[in-house]
Formats: sequence, structure tokens, C-alpha cells
Amino acid sequence: MERYPFAYDRSQPFIQQVAEWIADVFYDILPEAGFEVRDEQIYMAFQLERAFAEKQAIFAEAGVGTGKTLVYLLYAICYARYMQKPAVIACADESLIEQLVKPEGDIAKLARHLGMAIDARLGKSPDQYVCLVKLDEARFGYEDVEMYKDLYESLPEFVHTHEALQSFYAYGDRKFYPHLNDEQWNKIGWDAFQDCFVCDKRHRCGQTLSRDHYRRSGDLIICSHDFYMEHVWTYEGRKREGQLPLLPDHCAVVFDEGHLLESAAQKALTYKLKHVVFEELITRLLKGEIRESLAVLIDEAIEQSEAMFGVLERQSREIPGSDRKQIVLSDQLLEEVDRFRSILTAIEEELVFESELYTLNAYHLRIVEEHLEMMQKALSLFRQPESLICWATESVNGLTLVMMPRTVKEVLRERVFSANMPIVFSSATLSVDGSFDFVTDSLGVERYLSFSVASPYEYEHQMEVIAPKWSYRGTFSEKMKTAVKLLEHTEGRALILFPSKDELVRFKREVAYYPECAAMRFWFEGDQEISHLISSFQQDELSVLCAVSLWEGLDVPGPSLSNVIVWSLPWPPQDPVFMAKRQSAASPYEEVDLPYMLLRLKQGIGRLIRSRDDRGLVAILSEELHESPELRAKVMGLLPEAVRLKESLEMV
Repeated sequence: MERYPFAYDRSQPFIQQVAEWIADVFYDILPEAGFEVRDEQIYMAFQLERAFAEKQAIFAEAGVGTGKTLVYLLYAICYARYMQKPAVIACADESLIEQLVKPEGDIAKLARHLGMAIDARLGKSPDQYVCLVKLDEARFGYEDVEMYKDLYESLPEFVHTHEALQSFYAYGDRKFYPHLNDEQWNKIGWDAFQDCFVCDKRHRCGQTLSRDHYRRSGDLIICSHDFYMEHVWTYEGRKREGQLPLLPDHCAVVFDEGHLLESAAQKALTYKLKHVVFEELITRLLKGEIRESLAVLIDEAIEQSEAMFGVLERQSREIPGSDRKQIVLSDQLLEEVDRFRSILTAIEEELVFESELYTLNAYHLRIVEEHLEMMQKALSLFRQPESLICWATESVNGLTLVMMPRTVKEVLRERVFSANMPIVFSSATLSVDGSFDFVTDSLGVERYLSFSVASPYEYEHQMEVIAPKWSYRGTFSEKMKTAVKLLEHTEGRALILFPSKDELVRFKREVAYYPECAAMRFWFEGDQEISHLISSFQQDELSVLCAVSLWEGLDVPGPSLSNVIVWSLPWPPQDPVFMAKRQSAASPYEEVDLPYMLLRLKQGIGRLIRSRDDRGLVAILSEELHESPELRAKVMGLLPEAVRLKESLEMV
């Protein structure tokens, strides 16, 4: 295979030659294969030329139908071959990853029409794989035991043996078990409390084997934002532990749906602490021969951990509509945290002496030391409450304390944007009112390139938008009746976007009482693996897909998606993360709530028209639009030019 898809002249700048070849691709090669020439796509290609030539960050806002994915893929592939390192394409979530690499996706199209062999491999997040330890617990549990036993028996033979392994292949991906709902999957999928470093099954684990596979990619590694950020934050720690970083050395990064990167960065910096997990971790040290002073400190740490979590329980408050509990910071809680940290510090000092005695297992000792260091970093945030976001969640085995820094700007600036490589933020929604400030300020990006290019579609002939007026202020019952009328109007063929899981669950329960919908097939997020649900929806033309997380990235051209119903305006949730953002803002509504809602709503509206032949309807079920002229004007400003906001289905 030729290294480059064009004749490379070493006397000329490489990126300039790439740009010239890409122009030929869009002007000549793809049109001969039936693709249309898109001026917006070619404009974007020349904008990206500068970013790759100068190794800069660029915010590429390109509307639906511009073909932005093909542009950044062509640059990334050529640049990866030039640098002899893979480029990383980081998507907002796992469903977007699947759409990028599906058989009819953009990578397959390029390979087919350009005659290129593209080496693109998936680097999925750990929670997308079966955890063998949790599977053992589930198949001897109390619910769905037979199902988990069958799943265990279906695993590759080498998983069940301890003989020398002759051959490996990846297994255990979430997409291989589409019939499991989210609750069933969570019982066997990896989670943050699994200590893989000391797991005796790690060398037979599907997650480990897949990691070895994608690290060998020659062109592209496709992963999620979460996974990329996890790689960044764990890079140094994994090297200290003698582990390979999650991703190999790479030459460029594309953040598809880049406006969502901040939340992924915060999630990666999150540390979770649970008493039972800490107790299991620290008592590992008791299995060796240790001095009495260390044994006493371990007992004190366990007792103090119990005391601290007792205070946390009393200081936790329910948040309506959220499974997260707000933690009220009190002097007593801060004292308990300080006391716990001081004991951990004493243990760390004792471990220095123990390591010189060589009486403890060196590997286990290193793991415990690493965990204690991470705990100290997380708990130290309590010393500066203005820099801390924390909350608690309940589970069957006790309270979990979750901690994250309020801002990730400094860490992103140091570990991502200081890298001397091209970084592309791509999305149809990166700006608010023509400004990129909302996104760039949240990420701490100071030096960057940017551009906006509109969609080439004729929306005035393809899309109609309604915001129905209400007789009873848009009650749930009133919304149900309106939604049923809309579904009848398009005979299904609809995507219903909910701002929260609670509202989706309530709709799922109530829609069963409407005979008008009895013949319609409904797909609900959470009932099956998400990419399987999307595929089922696309193939079953008269069906309805109900989702919470598909505001971005869902690409279903054709009549299967002729109706997008926005159940209510997607304001940010009332949870500790956004509560903290509001507290630190001078004007919370204008700086936090409104920009977030407008970006998300614009993305949701963008799910409807995915090709020049698409036609359809968007319905926004919101009473607020009729109460606030200012808000209505903001929402109308999101709509494509010449598209007007109508007030009833009869006007369509």
C-alpha cells in the first residue's frame, strides 16, 4: 500500500500538498462517484489546512450537511501517515463512535471511493466491557442468574482456563449484548470501583485485549471524550505504576461535538470514595508482616472513614429530579475530613519505612500508595471549598462520595492545549450569538483559530417548526395529548428528546394508555444497547425513538426520522455541577443556563434534516416560549434562515 494517496514531493510543504489533494477529492474524485460539490466543505478544508500546518487549535463550526467529518478524516489520515503516529478522533459518546465506524459510515465511504485501506480502530471506555469479577458475582446472585450464567458460558474458552494461552481475540464489548438493559449491564460492566491492577483475571480480560489491539493502529484511533480525558489524567500515574498509558503517542486530536469536552474533562477528574472499598484496599496491607504502629493506624483510618461517612450521610440533602445528593459543607464535616487526611498522611509515612523492610508485596504496596495519593489530592479540595464540587450517591452497599475540581481550565491548558499538535473542535454548535466565548472560556483556550459555515440545505422547504400554545400551561397530560397528535400526523417516524430520564420514564408509562399509539413500536433509551436501538429505529420506519442523550450526533437520514419532538427546553439539570457553575457566575442565567440550553436545543433541532431529500417537523413543547418574548426571540434566532416558529399543528 502506498504511504500517501498522492505523489509526495519532499521539496514542498506536506500540508499544502494534502490540501491540494483534498481539493481534488472534493472537486473531482467524489463527484465522479455521485457526491455533490459542496462549497462549504471545501471552505472548511482550507481552514483546516492552516491549523494542521501551524499545529494550532481550531474551532470548526460547520452546519449539518457540510460534510465536515470527511474533511477532518482526510487531514487526520494523511497527517498520521506523515508523522507515523495515529491521530485520535474523540467523539462525545459511544453511540457517535459506532456511527462513525459503521459499515455505511464516513470511514467506510472514504475507503471505498478513494481506494484507500484505512486502519481505524476503536478505543472504547472501560465501562463498555464485561468485568469478569462482577460477572462472577452476578451469576451467583439473586436476579437474572440464568441469563448471566449463559453469558459466562458464551465467553471464549481461554477465559475459563489457566493454561498457557496460544491466541487472543477481543470480546466482552457492550454492543455484543444488545438485549441487556442498562440496569442489567451495570451489574456486569466495569465501574470505577474495580481495581484492575490487582485483578487475577486482567490478562484474560476483554478490555485489556482490546487495548492491545487499538494501540497498534496505523491511521486512526476512535474513542470517546471521556476516554481521551481519562488517558490525559492517568498518563503520569500509569507510567509510575509500570502500566502503559490508555492511548499510544499520537499526532493530532479531533474532538467531534467539541462543545461537550468540558463535562468529559470534569468527569475524568472525578474521584469516587466509598467506605467499603477503602476498607478492602487498606486491609491488604495487613496480609503482610507489618509493624504494630502501622496496624494501629490502619484501624484508626477505618474507624475515621466510618465516622466521616456518618457525617456525610447527615449532611446530604436530596435534589429533586436527581439521583445526586447535595452535600452541605459544615465545620464538623471539614474537621472529619482533616482528621481522615492526617491519618492517611501518617500511613503514607509509615509505608516509606515498610518499603525498606521488603516485608510487603511490592506490587500491592505500590497500588495502595497510588490510591492514597489520589485520595489525598481529592480530599485536599475540601480545604478550598470554592474550588470543589462534591455530591453523594446511594447504593446497596453504602454512600459514595464524589469529588471534582470546579474548573478544569488549568489542567486542560497544561496537559492538552500545550501539546505541539493540531487540535480540531468540530460541531454544528460551537458558538452562541456568533461568539465562541462560551466554549473557549469554559475550556481555557486562549490562542485558537475559528470559523463558522452554514448548512447548504434549503430549510425553508424542508423543515417546519411549531411551539404549540397551551390551554393549561403545558401540563404533562396536555403535552401527552399533543405528542400523540404529532405521532399520528407522521405515523410514528419520530424522535422524542427528553431533558431527563424521569420524564422519559413517565412518558413510557403513560403512552401505554393511548390507543392511538397501540400500533406504533416504541424504542426507549436504557432498554437496550444504544447503537442497537438506533439501528432498530432506522430500519423500522414507522417506529418512535425516545431518548435523553441523543441531542447530539444522531444521524438518521430518510423518512424514518420525520418528526423531532422536544419534550421541554433542555435547561441544565439541578445538580451539584451546574449549581456550582451558577454560584461562580456573575449572571447565572445569561452565562450558564441560557447558553447551555440554546446549544443543546440547536443540536436537537439538527437531528431532523440530514440530507437534501429530508422533510419534516420539529415541535418544541414549551410553555416558557409563550411567557417570555426575550426567550422566544433567542429560540427563533436558532432556527435556520426563513424558517418561522408556528403555534399549532394546523398551521403546518
